[in-house]
Amino acid sequence: MKLGTLKEGGRDGTLVVVARDLSRAVRATGIAATLQQALDDWHAAAPRLQALAAALEAGRADGAFALDMATLAAPLPRAYEFVDGSAYLPHVERVRRARGAEVPESFYTDPLMYQATSAGFYGPRDPVRVPSEDFGIDLEAEIVVVTDDVPMAATPEQAAGHIQLVGLVNDVSLRNLIPGELAKGFGFLQSKPRSALSPVFVTPDELGPAWRGHKLHLPLLTHVNGRWFGAPEAGEDMQFDFAQLVAHAARTRPLVAGTIVGSGTIANQDVSRGASCFAEQRVVEALRDGQPSTPFMAFGDTVRIEMLDGEGRSLFGAIEQRIERPV
Repeated sequence: MKLGTLKEGGRDGTLVVVARDLSRAVRATGIAATLQQALDDWHAAAPRLQALAAALEAGRADGAFALDMATLAAPLPRAYEFVDGSAYLPHVERVRRARGAEVPESFYTDPLMYQATSAGFYGPRDPVRVPSEDFGIDLEAEIVVVTDDVPMAATPEQAAGHIQLVGLVNDVSLRNLIPGELAKGFGFLQSKPRSALSPVFVTPDELGPAWRGHKLHLPLLTHVNGRWFGAPEAGEDMQFDFAQLVAHAARTRPLVAGTIVGSGTIANQDVSRGASCFAEQRVVEALRDGQPSTPFMAFGDTVRIEMLDGEGRSLFGAIEQRIERPV
């Protein structure tokens, strides 16, 4: 099934079940007012939501309506926790090379992960607001999973059973602020503002054979200003799968229902597939030409991030955003 959140009903919105073709939806308030509420009691709510999804597909759902993507908030407008990994070795290598840092040996056995901003997510059509172009505005096209309650010290095998939803994120980064922050030895803060989530999250079974080995085996397509930017294969070159990432996050603490775990920027060794962020594209250019030629994003630029199934249908809907100054 596919789940979304309308921009109505307060800060956490109103939960809707969305048709597979993303054309229609129905409010699920008789089951759970919000997606967070559903996740809090997932094993009771999920079968009822699945029944509503089946009724929607069959044309039997009372109150179904045509879905306008502009009416959608992020599926989780705010989350208790967002921990973002960096599971793609090509991305880690290239971006660290750009700032003169080495890949730590531990990365090959222990995931990189940081505590990201979760108090508010942009909806899929909301503008990205940044105070200054001088900050080095970058997109990062990623996959996320959402968990129910995960016990502390869960093994990867146990963690896999707690992955309930899958979606996309544009993890906005301010590249020119990152080196100074990391030099302090205390991690990201100002360089990682709000991110945007895909219009819908889906259950793993909705992905069919593309979801295997706790990875999503499809290209993640990014366009910038209407031009193709990249389509790396998400199932390749992923050093750690999502079960391993969830287990890593839960090593010393339980994860509460509604925790979002990110893959990090999708990247392949094959650079002909393009990039999922400007930092990586600029490193590729520097290695090839001696210096980068692609600038970071500017006010008025647009980004579109989407994943299509084998028949060309959008799985999560598209994140479509414009870079703008604060209001």
